[in-house]
Amino acid sequence: MLKNYEIRKYQMPQDEIRALVKEKREILVRQQQIIKEHKLPVYVLIEGWGAAGKGTLIGNLIKELDPRFFHVIHMGMPNEEERRKPFMWRYMETIPEAGKFVFLNSGWLDETAEDVINERIDDTDLEQRMKQIRIFERQLKDNGYLVVKLFLHIPKEEQKQRLEKLEEKKDTRWRVTEKDMLQVKKREKYEKIYDRILEATNTGYVPWNVVDAVDKRQALLQVLHLLTNQINQAIENYKVLPEILHKDYPLLKMPKLSQVPLNQEMTKEEYEERLKELQKKLKKLHNKIYRKRIPIIIAYEGWDAAGKGGNIKRLTSALDPRGFEVHPIASPEPHEKARHYLWRFYHRLPKDGHIAIFDRTWYGRVMVERLEGFCSENDWKRAYNEINEFEKELSDWGAIVIKFWVHIDKDTQLARFTERQNTPEKQWKITEEDWRNREKWDAYEEAVDEMVAKTSTENAPWFIIQSNNKYYARLQAISTVIDEIEKRIS
Repeated sequence: MLKNYEIRKYQMPQDEIRALVKEKREILVRQQQIIKEHKLPVYVLIEGWGAAGKGTLIGNLIKELDPRFFHVIHMGMPNEEERRKPFMWRYMETIPEAGKFVFLNSGWLDETAEDVINERIDDTDLEQRMKQIRIFERQLKDNGYLVVKLFLHIPKEEQKQRLEKLEEKKDTRWRVTEKDMLQVKKREKYEKIYDRILEATNTGYVPWNVVDAVDKRQALLQVLHLLTNQINQAIENYKVLPEILHKDYPLLKMPKLSQVPLNQEMTKEEYEERLKELQKKLKKLHNKIYRKRIPIIIAYEGWDAAGKGGNIKRLTSALDPRGFEVHPIASPEPHEKARHYLWRFYHRLPKDGHIAIFDRTWYGRVMVERLEGFCSENDWKRAYNEINEFEKELSDWGAIVIKFWVHIDKDTQLARFTERQNTPEKQWKITEEDWRNREKWDAYEEAVDEMVAKTSTENAPWFIIQSNNKYYARLQAISTVIDEIEKRIS
């Protein structure tokens, strides 16, 4: 894309540029109110050569905008803590709420190119990284985001002259980095890497826009024209439903819930003896996964009153409290609801060597949200593939992903509901919503069967925990966690 890009020779008169910039700015200001009303999140990524004018461009773009509804973020290279998370984690963190702008000063293109230049990733890693970028961008677009990607392009001599001019003055010398100078020195190598990434991530749904940045005013006009046009198109097309993808992830054959036996028996004495053995073993393994920096993500779903809380409690009793966190997931808060539904789960991912346990998960999309009408049919049908992509990204990062469906039969649930309602110290555990959900048991069971069948992959399998007997269920869960860790570290 860069090697074939021709810098324009024609220079538009400055007074004509000023008039057009003023006109486009006024349009953008009006559009800011429209995107707020339509709840359209706009994510603008600005990449480019050092000294190409990224900061100046952003400053000019936001000049007349209402500062309550945009956010400018300078990414830079990730620090040590950020490198302990999945690659796309910090970009998912920056996505805007519905109806707002985010302007990103450098991002996944710049970081990926630097990782190649500094040999932090090899060619296989690069291909995987570019695939993750395409998935990230497509998911944002499918979930209602407008993603605008810009690359500010200037010739090598122009870049060199600008950097030299900045270095001449002590007040601007700080703006010239070692990376900027390296880009000039190794311009051809950088251009080759940029071209490869640009071409691999230039898709029909989120294309790259190469901007001639030699004249900063003309660059501003070009970007204002691109941005206002794409906002108009996004508003016009907001009712167009995204394609429902079904990619070929290696799925495991799973039984239906009705086929799972629930007649296990175990005495309290047997349970307590075995529990101590398993907790002791898990404690040792926790030290190993911390030393080897293996992240673990344990996802709990299940019927109300199935015993998820007690199950989690026995599991965490064996862990070092400094190395795990339990995330109870309730209905999304307003700032969570205003973003991509996976955002709040990315936000809670552990760093490598740590454990995150989710009490309710991203699978709410294909259960509660599906059955209660909190999302459209297109949303929940699309989610199976989106979730498989999310979990594959976690697996590729190095995480062990373990998913539990804690299963009981309908009679056991009724007995536990009744006990809770009749026991004062347990009444807080039972709500009207629990009773309402029980009335939809058959619909939920059908949804769970479909969920398990479509998302039990080799890299993120489902385990059905037989929980009519809570003692058996707790040991089954801990044993499964131990087995999955031992597979990785053996």
